[in-house]
Amino acid sequence: MAEVSAELDRAVVLIGFMGAGKSTVAAELAQALGSRARDSDALLEERFGHSVAREFELRGEASFRAAEEELVTEALEAAAPGEVLALGGGSVLSARVRAALSPHLVVALDVDAPQAWERVRSQRDGGSPADAIERPLTSAIERPLAADREAFLALHAERAPLYAALADAHLMGLDRGGVTRAATALAKLARAPAGTRLVWAASASGDYPVFVAPGLLGEGGEQRLRALWPLDLSRSRALCVSDETVAALHGSRLSFASATITVPPGERSKTLASAEQVWEGLFRAGATRADHLIALGGGVVGDLAGFCAATYQRGVPVVHVPTTLLAQVDSAYGGKTGVDLPQAKNYVGVYHQPAGVLVDPDVLSTLPAAELAAGWVEVLKTAIIAGGELWERVARGEPPDADTIFACARTKIAIVAADERDAGVRRHLNLGHTVAHAVEAATAYSRFRHGEAVGLGLLAALRLSGADELRGQVRSLLAEHGLPVTLEGVDVEVVLEALGRDKKRLRESVPFVLVDAPGDVRVEDDVPLESVRAAVQELAA
Repeated sequence: MAEVSAELDRAVVLIGFMGAGKSTVAAELAQALGSRARDSDALLEERFGHSVAREFELRGEASFRAAEEELVTEALEAAAPGEVLALGGGSVLSARVRAALSPHLVVALDVDAPQAWERVRSQRDGGSPADAIERPLTSAIERPLAADREAFLALHAERAPLYAALADAHLMGLDRGGVTRAATALAKLARAPAGTRLVWAASASGDYPVFVAPGLLGEGGEQRLRALWPLDLSRSRALCVSDETVAALHGSRLSFASATITVPPGERSKTLASAEQVWEGLFRAGATRADHLIALGGGVVGDLAGFCAATYQRGVPVVHVPTTLLAQVDSAYGGKTGVDLPQAKNYVGVYHQPAGVLVDPDVLSTLPAAELAAGWVEVLKTAIIAGGELWERVARGEPPDADTIFACARTKIAIVAADERDAGVRRHLNLGHTVAHAVEAATAYSRFRHGEAVGLGLLAALRLSGADELRGQVRSLLAEHGLPVTLEGVDVEVVLEALGRDKKRLRESVPFVLVDAPGDVRVEDDVPLESVRAAVQELAA
């Protein structure tokens, strides 16, 4: 890939916390780009003539930070296009360093705090955890800052917003092959207009780029769309699946699609009958396994097109171009696809990770207010799960913008990277959805938008959690957005009957995601039926 490096007009700078793997990723990324890698900690040790840990002992952290600021600023000013430079985790605390980052492509290596601690602890004790991609016992890991777990976790929480604010791209869940694949996406990002950002999504069954770029579906945006496209359009035909409304609004921006197959808008199109319509449309278009689908639309289109891509000729790639807030913050990522049965939601489906996701936040201006509000509920749900800065932003009532969409995407992608198949932490993403899916099925998918039903499900889950103060806050936020907060005119017993058919049920009881506080959620497998009945009855009162 040396020719990729030649096309880069700026250096690639890796930032991130201790244990993220910056040293190793820098070397592998430079090899993939055909360039050289440098590491600021190694350069500092050369200048000191001893380890960073020894420098701390001799002169303290303040002296070290001053020396680090000087060296990193020099390295950034001298960095050549295509070069890869890994920075120490604390170097970006310097305003001077942050200013020197601006001409370069800044890439954050994301690692959650417990994983970073385990990597650091294992390496400090002489081990090497299987998932670590950090050189053993780096100078950064030897620092006293990594000696106390609680202080380490607090430092991670303190620095995470800073890394996020500085980064043009976030890489997470990388294996060694993933670094090489991510290099192509970074090269595309480096050539993209200002304002374009990247998350590299990884899971057990595949990885893919997520580009968030305003204007992709606007006037003159198709050239940018093509430049970021994750598949080679000269080798793989694109066939578009959309709904009639979205196709009329945005379909012309995808002139490279050789055919467009449309279904009526709304949840009622998420059926096996619609899947058959798409399969037959692909057959008539002569689609083969060398081709790929485009899912242009909201959550219904994404789930339907993804399901059809997973099953047509036993699997073809799909690229998501989400056009609703719900899809842009949640459903376009993670590989869950499927259709509904009349009796239950998402009962027929398969995991099928996309080949890529391209998000244009500007298209949200075309959404009706009610649709935008319903999609915002997924922002609210994600913020409750994530806690921290995202929750604070949502709790203040800030309207969703490109930054919020990007933060939500990163949150979901990180969860999926840790647990693709709902065996652990990914179950947290079902917050509010257990009651919501039952409400949708009980009302024949015709009375509530999905997000509206999730809002009601959140209120039920918070009542079951005993989080009364948070429930009151969430209820007020829902009401401020014009969203329903009561379940009037719906038979509670019908909802409970539908809830009993929830696809997540493994035994007699249905698991619920409960909330102790924003950022602190858990799964409870044995919530008493009478408690569930009371929570749903409260909504219907």
